[in-house]
Amino acid sequence: MAEKRPEGQAFNIVAVVQDGRLGYEALLLAASLRRSCPGFKGQLFLAEPQPGPLWPRDPRLTDPALRARLEELGATFLPFESKVFGATYPHGNKIEALTALPEAPFLFLDTDTLVTGDLSAVSFDFDRPSASMRREGTWPQIELYGPGYAQTWKALYDRFGLDFAASLDLRQPDEYWQRYLYFNAGWFFHASPRRFGSRLLSYAREIRDNRPEALVCQEIYPWLDQIALPLAIHSFGGGRPGPDLAGLDGDLTCHYRTLPLLYAKESDLAVAVLEEVAEDKPNRRILRDWAPVKQMVYQNGGRKARALFDRAALPHREQVIRNTLKREGLWLR
Repeated sequence: MAEKRPEGQAFNIVAVVQDGRLGYEALLLAASLRRSCPGFKGQLFLAEPQPGPLWPRDPRLTDPALRARLEELGATFLPFESKVFGATYPHGNKIEALTALPEAPFLFLDTDTLVTGDLSAVSFDFDRPSASMRREGTWPQIELYGPGYAQTWKALYDRFGLDFAASLDLRQPDEYWQRYLYFNAGWFFHASPRRFGSRLLSYAREIRDNRPEALVCQEIYPWLDQIALPLAIHSFGGGRPGPDLAGLDGDLTCHYRTLPLLYAKESDLAVAVLEEVAEDKPNRRILRDWAPVKQMVYQNGGRKARALFDRAALPHREQVIRNTLKREGLWLR
């Protein structure tokens, strides 16, 4: 078990912001952080890719009112240059942004995350990185006569000189996807954004440009960040999150992904936090221009979506939830 983080130790939070949906999500994130964690001692950085040859259009947040409100809520915009990914793989922003951060312990959060509790309650061991286990077996996709899970993942560990056997969860059966280290990249952390970011970028670029033979038939988009992430975490001596991190994806944060899914699947607490910060007048003036909040929160579409499902007995496959929401005209992204 990790030792408890010393009282008063600060860490930074970083999320990626761009023009469009991510800007509105960042507002919900920043407002929920202030609401739920008023004593937060670090900084909230919103990493913003800058115009350049890898962006056909300016990716920066253009709405001056939204920028001003984010700064009022304590967010600091962090410009960074896209040198490897850019518009061809926007998920790569979370990788390239890390080395622009000040050198201090960090927690990365996707913008589609609500802070629902006091993050100072989390006992982070920043020297042992970890990430979200709220994921499905999305990668690799195993073909009938192709390499299995073990052969595919081992090829990656071998490529980077890592101990594959040490990464396995031996409680899970061989060739079952959960036996192999795999995360959702919705949150992850480490002591050094520069060291972690440099290694994660190196791994992701190598997988993209020079993949092992076992991966030749695998589609790596959009999962490249989640393919490289467990390798980087393992390389720094990290691994699966323990009970000290249960509040993340629990009572302290909610990675909702879309507002219809939030209403369909998430806790009453997450719904209450969303509606509280969305109804705050300075936020409402901006969020009413974003269709998902307008329909789900202000026009009560979310409550209709919530009534369609029993949170204690949700369908096993998320696609069933999505199809139901679409059928009822309640699917917005």
